[in-house]
Amino acid sequence: MNILALDTSNEYCSMALLVGKKLIEREALAGQNHSEMVLAMTSEILEEAGISLKDLDGIAFGSGPGSFTGLRIACGVAQGLALGAGLKLAGIGTLKALAAGVPAERVIACLDARMGEIYHAAFERKEGEIYCVSEPELCFPEDAPLLHGEWTGCGSGFTTYREALISRHEGRILNIVDDRPRAREIAKLAVSEFENGRGVDPDVAAPLYVRNKVALKESER
Repeated sequence: MNILALDTSNEYCSMALLVGKKLIEREALAGQNHSEMVLAMTSEILEEAGISLKDLDGIAFGSGPGSFTGLRIACGVAQGLALGAGLKLAGIGTLKALAAGVPAERVIACLDARMGEIYHAAFERKEGEIYCVSEPELCFPEDAPLLHGEWTGCGSGFTTYREALISRHEGRILNIVDDRPRAREIAKLAVSEFENGRGVDPDVAAPLYVRNKVALKESER
């Protein structure tokens, strides 16, 4: 399959193009310039592969959670590209993509959600597939879901709240990996979505925010 994938859920602009078994990547520290970079990177990566949008089987994007603005950019760009080329979309969760990049049987993916909170989810590998065993949720590090067994932790949540998460999981964290969601994992995870007919029309694709709002009213503080 030919799949274009993009992720702008964090400070990096990450893109990948899967052409059969060949993977081409582009990544750059974008800061607040994702929208300026993503289309140029799309043109570069397609040109390197020698294909056009119409040669794709689908487009995948990091659906979230993550930066609200970044998630809207990824979804909006993916929708625009897919509409013009008549393609389906696959939104891939950023926590799942993060976990997929870690070579461990059990992975807790955790992103810093700011305001003292984290985005938390847990995944297990079985027969080459990765399955969610604790759904993505927003919580305080000290309230993270309790899990059985031994785990590898990864993501910016562990970087920011390392001690709190280690304490919460009571010795079940054997290793911590400093990593972030990347488009290459999004592209790989999207293969089964498109192969099994789970791609969606561009007009129904949407980000997965998890947090419903970023600021509390004065009365709620």
